[in-house]
Amino acid sequence: MPFILVTCLFFLWGMAHNLDSILIPHLKKACQLNNRQSTLVDTSIFFAYFLMALPAGAILKKWGYKNSIILGLLVFAAGAFLFVPAANSRAYEIFLIALFIIGCGLTVLETAANPYAAVLGSPATASNRLNLAASFNGLAAMVAPIVGKLFILSGKEYTPEQLEAMSESARLSYLAGEAASVKMPYIVLGSVLLLIAILFKFMHVPEVKPQSDDVSIKGGFFEVLKRRHLSWAVVAQFFYVGAQVCVTSFFIRMAQQGAGVNELTAAEYLAVYGFLFMAGRFVGTGLLKFISSQNLLSIYSVLSVLLCLVSIYGEGIYVIYALLGLGFFMSIMFPTIFALGITNLGEGTKAGSSWIIMAIVGGAILPYLMGTIIDFNGDNIQLGYIIPLICFVVILFFGIRGYKPANN
Repeated sequence: MPFILVTCLFFLWGMAHNLDSILIPHLKKACQLNNRQSTLVDTSIFFAYFLMALPAGAILKKWGYKNSIILGLLVFAAGAFLFVPAANSRAYEIFLIALFIIGCGLTVLETAANPYAAVLGSPATASNRLNLAASFNGLAAMVAPIVGKLFILSGKEYTPEQLEAMSESARLSYLAGEAASVKMPYIVLGSVLLLIAILFKFMHVPEVKPQSDDVSIKGGFFEVLKRRHLSWAVVAQFFYVGAQVCVTSFFIRMAQQGAGVNELTAAEYLAVYGFLFMAGRFVGTGLLKFISSQNLLSIYSVLSVLLCLVSIYGEGIYVIYALLGLGFFMSIMFPTIFALGITNLGEGTKAGSSWIIMAIVGGAILPYLMGTIIDFNGDNIQLGYIIPLICFVVILFFGIRGYKPANN
């Protein structure tokens, strides 16, 4: 039962992250933004990970798994409800504040839930459990674009010239309607989060101490970074999250530009991407019974590099196929890097978890860099995919060498 409850959390924060892929093109339109400004959606939510990771680790160490999870759910819900005044005022700044608050809640949730899933059983099968739980994060990657298409995206797109030709009242009515469409999905999300928090409050969720053969490791935040495999996991996770967010944040606009489809059709392809991401998690969990986690990570990294090259230099529908393939092969990277990074940390598991969660700040920095490259190259979104390509090269190094402890 504790594992089932924790698995639900993976789905919930998956919904938050994958709705961002809808919010970026949607708020770009509703709030009249450029590419760099639109990526501040990612910057707000992922910068919170950087600021909150160490406090979240301290909270986890003092309060334990259960209370930390409840706190994370409540903060997450508060950010979701803040979307209502943000939409009513069509104020991008309030949207960013709401997303930052959501990011703070997610930091606490992920800092607690990832290691908790890992320690609920034998250390030898930690990667399997994390990949299984994360498969429901993948389910959210499929569900969120469908929700976005049905309740957020309108399919109405106007060029700057067409907007300029509208009367002031017609233009403001259109923009206000676009902004208002986000309210209902986030009210529902916030309500569900409150219900789950209440469920956790009254359910028995046992504390589990991590198992390790290395009893000498202490739980100090900086001391634990002396473990070579953890420090490389932090680097790898920074680039992985940056790559994933870059791919999903620009997926809809990439489909529009590369294959000439409209935003609703692009959202359908994004749902297929989410399905393949979910399928990749389940397939990866099965493959881990026969292939070591570091070898599978390396194989998937090589294939992701090749698919990035197709997305950069390809044309038409092949660009979308490459992006869909990335969804499948990125699927196992986060939980696998996480599990390899906290291996044999003993009492340092919670501190190590905080550092790996802090690395999620890559999702705040790299998409902004990608948006800058796109803006300075004539809105060439394909060229921007050089950023994910570089990220997968770094992850490949971690899968080949970086995962090894210094004494190996």
